[in-house]
Amino acid sequence: MDFKDNRVLITGSSRGIGYGIARAFIKSGARIAINGRTSQSVNTAIKKLGHNEQLIAAPGDIGTVAGCELVVKTAVDAFGGLDILVNSAGIGAGRPIADCDEQMWDDHMDVNLKGTFFTCRAAIPELRKSGGNIVNIASDAGLMGVPGLVVYCGSKGGVITMSKAMALEIAPEIRVNCVCPGYVDTDMIRQSINNKPDPAAAEQKMIDYAPLKRISKPAEIAFAVQYLASYEARFITGAALPIDGGSTAGK
Repeated sequence: MDFKDNRVLITGSSRGIGYGIARAFIKSGARIAINGRTSQSVNTAIKKLGHNEQLIAAPGDIGTVAGCELVVKTAVDAFGGLDILVNSAGIGAGRPIADCDEQMWDDHMDVNLKGTFFTCRAAIPELRKSGGNIVNIASDAGLMGVPGLVVYCGSKGGVITMSKAMALEIAPEIRVNCVCPGYVDTDMIRQSINNKPDPAAAEQKMIDYAPLKRISKPAEIAFAVQYLASYEARFITGAALPIDGGSTAGK
């Protein structure tokens, strides 16, 4: 897929899945606004990615409305418009319901759900001009219930239904889709594994979670994002595509 000179904003692209998506778009010739919460994290990511002529820094806190609007404005001012928005910024924590406090709830909803909505809202006028599209990163945990992840499931389930409603409202000028990854081999997942009393057992549990018996790579999520953002997917909107190794197939 060729994205040469497409103007792409990827939130949460200083690390994890978003970073993998940025790498894929770089190889496809896109111009990309890299986002993370701090200038330091963004500049570190840009240095690692190389291809500086294709990249601009767009730091900002996606957990706030002002941060969402600033990030979009930074990208639009630098590129003169916007063709693709990928909302990848997100957080995730697992706790029993009794241990979920208001701060945990607010943190998940602010970044995962509110941040996705207000970044989309800020970008819609520019995407309407370009006939662009939006790809939101949800989760397989937004398609099914997972014990111990009730708050995270709520936030990602909201992303999925919100994406569908948005796809209806802003069609036909703008397409809106989302991908729903299972476990992805990122630094966040590795940290979660290493923090467990038995890291080897924790990793094996994640491997066994999907029928395909492995953890996916960020590049596999990135390829799905690129397809949904591409001209080849021009008749797809309102879709929630699982990239989960089959974890949701029987649920």
